Amino acid sequence: MPHDRPPRLLVIGGGFAGLWATRALANAKLRITLVDRRNHHLFQPLLYQVATAGLSAPDIAAPLRHILGKQHNVEVRLGEVEAIDKHRHQVLLRDGTTLDYDLLLVASGATHAYFGNDQWAPHAPGLKSLDDALALRRRLLLAFEKAEAEPDPTKKAAWLSFAIVGGGPTGVELAGTLAEIARHTLRNEFRHIDPASAKVRLVEAGPRVLSSFPEVLSLKARRQLERLGVEVHAGTPVTAIDAGGFHLGERFVPARTVVWAAGVAASPLARTLDTPLDRAGRVQVQPDLTVPGHPEIFVAGDLAALAQADGRPVPGVAPAAKQMGKYVAAMIHTRLQQRAAPPPFRYRDQGNLATIGRMAAIVHMGRLQLSGLLAWWFWLAAHVFFLIGFRNRLVVLLNWAVAYWSYQRGARIIFGDADGGEDPDDGSSPLRK
Repeated sequence: MPHDRPPRLLVIGGGFAGLWATRALANAKLRITLVDRRNHHLFQPLLYQVATAGLSAPDIAAPLRHILGKQHNVEVRLGEVEAIDKHRHQVLLRDGTTLDYDLLLVASGATHAYFGNDQWAPHAPGLKSLDDALALRRRLLLAFEKAEAEPDPTKKAAWLSFAIVGGGPTGVELAGTLAEIARHTLRNEFRHIDPASAKVRLVEAGPRVLSSFPEVLSLKARRQLERLGVEVHAGTPVTAIDAGGFHLGERFVPARTVVWAAGVAASPLARTLDTPLDRAGRVQVQPDLTVPGHPEIFVAGDLAALAQADGRPVPGVAPAAKQMGKYVAAMIHTRLQQRAAPPPFRYRDQGNLATIGRMAAIVHMGRLQLSGLLAWWFWLAAHVFFLIGFRNRLVVLLNWAVAYWSYQRGARIIFGDADGGEDPDDGSSPLRK
C-alpha cells in the first residue's frame, strides 16, 4: 500500500456485512467508499412484514448516507458493480466508471435461485428486496380484489388459492401471516367472497419445514401453522409453475398467487473474481475471509462459503454476516497497525428464531428450546432490538401493538391501476399524475 496517502477501502454492498465492517472502521486511517445499487440498508428479517402489509418500507430501512453521515472517513456511492478486476485493483460500475482500491470487501449478498427453472420466476416471485416486497404486497392484495369481482366460481377459487414454495423461515412466516390476513384482517370487508375460505399452502420438498431447527420444534411449528389454517405439504417437490398454478408432483393445483421462498444463489458478481466457487456460487474463502492468493480482497456475508469447526457451513443469516463484517474490520485494523492478525474467523451461533403467526413462534438457542407465546415475545423483542435507529424501533413497536389488538395492517394500500399497473412505490413504474 502507498505510504503517502491513506489506503483506499472499497466496500461493495450496504447489507449487514458491509455496513458492520464500515462502521467498525470509523476511527481507522482509511478512505472508505461504500457502493450499493440501493441507497438504503434493509433489515431483511422483517421484509415479509412489508410484503404482507404489516409494516411500511421506511420502518425496516434507513438511508445509508444518514447512517454513515457522521463517519467522516466514508463516502457513499450509488451504483451497481458489474465486474471486479483483481489484477488492476479496480471495479467496473454499470455506468462505465471505475473505482480503484487498495483493499476490497465484497458483500453483495444473494439473489433468488430457481434450481435451473428460471422460467418460473415471473409466476413465482421471490422476496429479497423492498422492490420485491412492494410488488408482492400488491399481488397478494389484488388477488382478493380479483376474486371479489370474478363471477365464475372456479376462477374465483383460483384467485383465493395461495402457495408459498419453501419451508424455511421466510416461507413459514409468509404462510402464517397470510393465513392471519385472510381469516382476521379482511373479515367483513368483502360482499361476494369470504376471505377466510382462502387456501394457503406451504410446500416444502424436504421431509419437514424449518429443517435447520431441531425436529421437535419443527413439528411444533407445523402444528402451529395448521392451527392457523395453513395446509402444509412436505416431502413432495414442486415440478412446474405457470400463470394458472403449480404442479405438486403429478397433481396440478390451481393458484393465481405463488411465492418463491425455496432457494438462494450468490450474487453473480462472485464469478468475476475468477476464484473457486461452491455449488451455490459462493466464494470459497480462506479462514481469514480473504480470496485465495489475494489477501487484499475480503468476501463476507451470503457471498462467502466457509465451513465451521464441525464441518457445517456458516449459515447465510444476519448474525453471521454481522460477525463477518466485524472480523474483516479487525483484520484491516491489525494490518494498518502492523500487528499480528487475529485468529481465523469463528462463527458464534446465536440461535435460530422463526415466527409462525400471532402469538406463535419457535426459538432454538443451544439447550434452550421455546415455542408458542413465550417464543413469540422473545422473537418480537429480538427483532426490535436489532433494528437500526430509534425511529424504526418505535414505529415498528407501535404498528405491532395496533396489529395485536385490532388485527389491522396499516400498510394495506394498493397503488397503481387495478387492471395491472405496477405499484409506483416499487420503483418499476413512474408515478401517475
